[in-house]
Amino acid sequence: MAAVAPAPEDRVAADAVKLVAAHVEDDEQRGGCCCCCGAAPSSVARRATSWCRRKLASRPVVLGGPTEPGAKRVLVAVAAGTEPLEAAAAADILDRAGARVTVATASEGLVVEAGHGVRFAADGRVAGLEAEEFDLIVLPGGMKGSANLGDCKQLEKMVRKHTQSGRLCAAIGAAPAMVLARWGVLKGFTATCHPALLGRLGDDDGVIAVDDRVVKDRNVVTSQGVGTAIEFALELVEQLYGELKAHEVAGPLYMRPQQGGKYSIQEYNQIQWKCTGTPRVLVPVANGSEEMEALNLIDVLRRAGARVTVASVEDTPRILTRHYKLNLIADVMLEQAAEMEFDLIVMPGGLPGALKFTSSEKLVGMLKKQAESGRPYGAICASPAYVLEPHGLLKGKKATSFPPMAHLLTDQSACEYRVVVDGNLITSRAPGTATEFALAIVEKLFGEEKAVALAKELVFM
Repeated sequence: MAAVAPAPEDRVAADAVKLVAAHVEDDEQRGGCCCCCGAAPSSVARRATSWCRRKLASRPVVLGGPTEPGAKRVLVAVAAGTEPLEAAAAADILDRAGARVTVATASEGLVVEAGHGVRFAADGRVAGLEAEEFDLIVLPGGMKGSANLGDCKQLEKMVRKHTQSGRLCAAIGAAPAMVLARWGVLKGFTATCHPALLGRLGDDDGVIAVDDRVVKDRNVVTSQGVGTAIEFALELVEQLYGELKAHEVAGPLYMRPQQGGKYSIQEYNQIQWKCTGTPRVLVPVANGSEEMEALNLIDVLRRAGARVTVASVEDTPRILTRHYKLNLIADVMLEQAAEMEFDLIVMPGGLPGALKFTSSEKLVGMLKKQAESGRPYGAICASPAYVLEPHGLLKGKKATSFPPMAHLLTDQSACEYRVVVDGNLITSRAPGTATEFALAIVEKLFGEEKAVALAKELVFM
């Protein structure tokens, strides 16, 4: 049995208190809420601060070996500015394969201010894991995040020792060029990175830079960005557990049959989604929400320029996601969000999260008001079947959902499609369709040109 040391709760709570309190102070100066939505400051943020003092703690960090025979130990290193989707996809998919995943921050505090305003609590700090050995170390990208990882001397020492011993190391996005190449780890290796940095990667002495989505050379795997994150993670599963396990994990994700192509939308009753000014989007989250689905909505829509508010439907601002159990910290509580107006309300899936959504009278009431007013609303994976259908929000509409749940829809005629739009409703199927879902929303809110440009930036196409 592995020795388990509890993560330093006091430090996490202190970090979260400082973070939320800073938001509250800034809100009072600006006269708005912590998500920059312009709403008046309320007691919700203060309650969140109070709760953080009492409750917020990361999960225990496993300091010994795995608790099950055959389990692999994986370190996902993060820092301020880390690309959240690249980190979450690796953690989620490796967890699905049975790996024991630890997310550790190279920063001082445990609350990570990742890219695009995403906040989560790490399991521990890299500085506390220097004596540990892992089967795989994963470095997600993000320009700022990669720079911060590259500056972490403890992580550099760990990665050098790890790779020199022949164990598997992986990096994605900006990290191959800004971290591994900077440390000299890629000398003599063929590797890839985000296309915008390929020239820089190729300039490093001894690195053979190639423009491919995922590249494996000996014990190093590299990849290009958010749009390749699932492929990257599945390659890591294959390297750790074999091809059969990778196919097993990939099945329920419902990946695209052909990577690198344009996203597709099956649209009925086409209308223009109208917004007054910058689109305001509500993404509710709950314990058990699918991390990749939630983060695709938050990350991609914020990149596009939407004002995204993440609202917790639980009684705390922290929620634990479906698979890896990411400690995601919401911007506001649902009570505060209910006082605002949104151009779009869109829900991630994950059955436990969807069941929480469908039992929330406040959220269901907001969705019904949204639909009745003709404003857009949507859901992915379990949420069309478990939230929209039972509350009459799919009546007279074409929709899709997680395929094993499609039989719960009254009208199943569009369930074969990956993304379905019917008037002011948009639905999608699974984690493997989540980026397409988010890009389809960008197209409806901002236009096709914006969506295609963003898809290329993400290396989705």
